Amino acid sequence: MPTEPAALSSMIMKAVKSGALILALATLGQTAFAAERLYIFTENYPPYNASESGKNFAHNEDDITGICTDMVKAMLARVDYDYVMKMRAWSYAYNWVQGRENHGLFCTARTEEREDLFQWVGPLASIKWTLFAAPDSDIKLDSLEDAKGLKIAGYKGDVMSEYLVSQGFNVVMDVSGDVNPRRLTLGQADLWVTDGLVGPLVAKEEHGITGLKPVLVFRETPMYLAFSTNTDPAIVADLQKALDEARKAGDIEKIVASYE
Repeated sequence: MPTEPAALSSMIMKAVKSGALILALATLGQTAFAAERLYIFTENYPPYNASESGKNFAHNEDDITGICTDMVKAMLARVDYDYVMKMRAWSYAYNWVQGRENHGLFCTARTEEREDLFQWVGPLASIKWTLFAAPDSDIKLDSLEDAKGLKIAGYKGDVMSEYLVSQGFNVVMDVSGDVNPRRLTLGQADLWVTDGLVGPLVAKEEHGITGLKPVLVFRETPMYLAFSTNTDPAIVADLQKALDEARKAGDIEKIVASYE
């Protein structure tokens, strides 16, 4: 049986060891939490996603706004995950996110071709696949097939552009779609494929061009926050629940109304 001082010393050592264990567990917990940081990417695609500076890149969420952006922020506000939000060129972000844990991309059109490439949170908003002509154009289309012999402006990584290419259309693509309204007015392209809201907005804000003619709407697709397949499905489920709650509370409807 230990003496009283020895017993006291033993108790102190146990406390020290216990404290060290608690500290170790706390550190482990912090490491696990840090591992759940989400890395969210988007592109400059007003009015759905837009940089406050008007540039095609941004480094944090305070510099990014737009319909989809505000929906994603409303969703993230309802969960405990830390996150980083950045704006990059679409083709870069689309390739960067795939294969990386806890990486997501919005607003991503959910198509049959992309279904197995991501895990999906949404829907957020919808895009209308629209063919625009120049203000002075006399082009009229009754169906998509009527555009087969025409030159169409698009951009790399865009789901609408890629679809037209896969169907044998003549699509001229660049890294960004911002130059396409000018291509129409300069006669470098007959049509421009983009979303019905995006086209007129980009044309006016980037080039001062008004009066673009929407000659054909040929499809409508829901847009989502798309996470890599390497991301824990539990995280995706948490975010879907948060979005559903935000929609039920009326937050999503208010965001849409604020941009009308």
